[in-house]
This record gives sequence, C-alpha cells and structure tokens, in this order.
Amino acid sequence: MRNFLPTPFLSSASLAVSSFVSLAAFNGVPAHATDFITAEQQLSVKEKRAGEAYYRQDMKWMIYQAEVADDNPFYQIFLKNIDSGAVQQVSPGQGKTTCAWVHPSQEKVLFSSTHEDAGAKAKMLAEIERRKSGERQSYAWDYDEFYDIYETDFSGNNIRNLTKTLGYDAEASWSPDGKLIAFASNRRAYANKLTDEEAALFKTNPSSMIDIYIMDADGSNVKRLTDTNTYDGGPFFSPDGKRIVWRRFTESGREAEIFTMNIDGTDQKQITRLNAMSWAPFYHPSGKYIIFATNLHGHRNFELYIVDVDGEKAPVRVTDKEGFDGLPVFTPDGNYITWTSDRTPEKKGLLFHGKWDHQKALESLGLK
Repeated sequence: MRNFLPTPFLSSASLAVSSFVSLAAFNGVPAHATDFITAEQQLSVKEKRAGEAYYRQDMKWMIYQAEVADDNPFYQIFLKNIDSGAVQQVSPGQGKTTCAWVHPSQEKVLFSSTHEDAGAKAKMLAEIERRKSGERQSYAWDYDEFYDIYETDFSGNNIRNLTKTLGYDAEASWSPDGKLIAFASNRRAYANKLTDEEAALFKTNPSSMIDIYIMDADGSNVKRLTDTNTYDGGPFFSPDGKRIVWRRFTESGREAEIFTMNIDGTDQKQITRLNAMSWAPFYHPSGKYIIFATNLHGHRNFELYIVDVDGEKAPVRVTDKEGFDGLPVFTPDGNYITWTSDRTPEKKGLLFHGKWDHQKALESLGLK
C-alpha cells in the first residue's frame, strides 16, 4: 500500500488523545464534511478487500489493488476499463503486490511485487494458515526486501523489473509526462554500511531507512531525494510535474506530516502541522490544494482533509464518518474523488467514489 502506516504506530495499542491538535488552533472553521462529496457510491463489491485506485490521464482506465483469490491472501493488481467495466488482472498472481499506477499515455502499468522471491509461495501459505488458525494480530505493513518495481502492458504481459535491488522498492508513480518515476525505498539499509545506531533502528523499524527516490522511466539515473532516519514515502508528482508531495513520519512512527519539494529534492517544505498521523497526500488536478488523511479526531478514526499547496491556510475537513477514510485520489478532470473506506458492514477496506465540489473546496480554503 503506497500510503500505509508504519509498524510502530499500528502495533501500538493506543495513542494519547492529548497529542492531537485542536482545530481551534487554526484561523478558520472547517466546512461541513458533506459539502464536498455528493452522489457517493461503493465501487468495489466482489473483492474481499480493495483500495488505492488511480486513473489514467484520459480517464478511460482505473488501476487498483485487491484481494480476490482464496489461494493468495495478498493484494494483486487489477486494471478496469471505465467504459465497459471489464476488469483484467495485470500482476503475476504470486507473492505480494502493491502501489500501482497507469502510464499517462501509453498502455503500461506500474506496480511493486515480490513474485520473484523464491519464498513467495511459502509466505502465501503461511499467511493462509495463520488466518485459518484464527490468530489475531495488529495490522502492520510488511516492508519485504524482495519488493521491486515492475512495469507491464495492459494484458499483464511483457513484465519488466525496473529496480532489481535488494530492499523495499515500492510506492511508485510516473510523472505527468511519463518520463520520470518517483518511489520509496530502504535499499540503503542493504547496500550501505549502517552505523550501530542505524542498524539497531532498522532492526526494530525497517521503515526508518525508507527515503524518496526519483529515476528515469527505464529505471536508470536513480537519485535519492530525502535523507532522514524516519520514513519518507508515498510520493506523487504535482499536476505540472515540477514538485512532489509526500509524508514524513516522526521517529516514533506515531505522527506524520505532509511535505512537498521540487523534483530535484530542493525546497523541501512542510505543509501540515497537525501533530497527528497525516498521510496519503494527493494533489487536486488544479494544483491549488492537496487532499490527505489524518487521525486528528481519534486514533483509528481517519478522515480526509484538504490544505492549500503552501500550507498557509487552515486544513479543512472533508469526511465525517467513524472508521477509516483514506488513500484519496481525484479523477484527472478534478470532478470526482475515489478513496478507500471501511464504512461497510464487514468493516473491510473497499473503494468508494463520489462527485467532488471543486469550487466549494476553493472557497473553504479562501482560494480563488
């Protein structure tokens, strides 16, 4: 999952409410959540769980990840034709996959997978047996070192490994012109000699070595853009391709804030200061504001918020339902929004979709 929560946060039993920032700290009153999204509908129905949907620039295709098969308990990647409704699996079907993207103009998709891991099948069987046993455990993302970034065509053929590097390589997306790929990786933990302090930290929390990288679309000219011992991840390009938005976790893994930077790594700017878990940022196609998810209202109650791209205005609340609302994405025309929510009877994460009121969003942020 491109914008998942790090292990230290998710495995903790509780988080003190006192760490949250009151909205009264901002100069502004959030608009009512129902003002922004109308004609809400559940997109995913047949999947056991589904999430992280993204659209091609022409809005003819949507890619997402879902668990559908009994013999694989992990996500696989699916491509949907918007007009016909036809769905095609484009990932190999073995191992774990995550973080898909559709090329802006060509018939290619991007995703991360562990299918080349010799132990992939054994890990699948172990997870199936764990679920059968009824064992319960706190959700924590697996930063599998065999994750690599792949591209393939719309039929799932001609698959090509773009990273071929030991370490977690994932959370990738093409730039609007398709020439660059931004992604997250902890490869330096496997390729470089770590200090004793870094090694101890990495053993406890493998996400601590994850940074933002950028590379050419063919996998060449890899450049590291961030340099911290905290988790920098979930990068997306701005609509004009000049900047990247991402989220940076604190050392504890219990808080995160939204940042932006130039695509060369310069001008790193903090956009939110909520002192909560704020993550999963995504630009509106207008380039005026960013949508993100935050648990400002409770440890496991994630809501969607918007904030101006400079972080000068008070963030404005978008959703208002108990549970998880996250991983938001706008359609390329800016008129609709798709996100992942567990507002279902089974409390499983599935895809939801609705009409977005861009004008009201501008007005609520005091933008033109």
